[in-house]
Amino acid sequence: MDTTLDEILNGKIKLLQPINGPRVNFDTILLSSWVKFRNGHNNFIELGCAAGAITILLALRNSKIRITGVDIQSDLIELANKNLALNNLDTSKINFKTGDLRDKNFLPTQFYDAVIMNPPYTSKIHGRANLSVSLKTARLDENCTPEDLAITASRILKSRGRLFTVFNSERVSEFLAVMSKNNLIPKRIKFIYPKQDLNSNIFLCECIKDAGAGTIILPPMIIYNLDGSYTQEVLKAYDLNT
Repeated sequence: MDTTLDEILNGKIKLLQPINGPRVNFDTILLSSWVKFRNGHNNFIELGCAAGAITILLALRNSKIRITGVDIQSDLIELANKNLALNNLDTSKINFKTGDLRDKNFLPTQFYDAVIMNPPYTSKIHGRANLSVSLKTARLDENCTPEDLAITASRILKSRGRLFTVFNSERVSEFLAVMSKNNLIPKRIKFIYPKQDLNSNIFLCECIKDAGAGTIILPPMIIYNLDGSYTQEVLKAYDLNT
């Protein structure tokens, strides 16, 4: 796999990333900043971790958590382990492993306090045929539909455990319905807009297993000011200390 070595967040972390595979983008940064920590709830897992960016960002944000990153692509897990070494992180609290989240024997039941995933946004029916195999796996839901994510997260989360995700706004009704069906109740939702005069393209969501009814729709996030610069809220997402 051909890779590049990149500095992320103004050099705060270094990442080997595939040239023709999933790479860090704005959604990566948003999702890592969306995750909330709670005292005593320190057992985290990232599903579909790719080269490990979100797992590493979360470990840097909170040194108390134990976090596992998993991905179906073994070559990406190899990169993730190299990235772990590149950033001199504590391997007793962070690990990566290859596996299929749909395999009921792969991950322990009712074990995790928090699940994080940036799942594939696009239905395989509408996906582009010219993508590399690695990008198809990451972007098309052939190997992970919203229902696959919901079933797995509900199984591996403890009661009152939380799922943090980012997803395609055009599929919001499908996504929220399948989460609720699997007892993952959407509690916080935030829609993201490229500019004030454009429609939302993605949204952030926090679901809680076994929660009661009631959802907070947070104020929207606008990515760009009128002059093309990032808004203050976006700049805050790039701060590891928030």
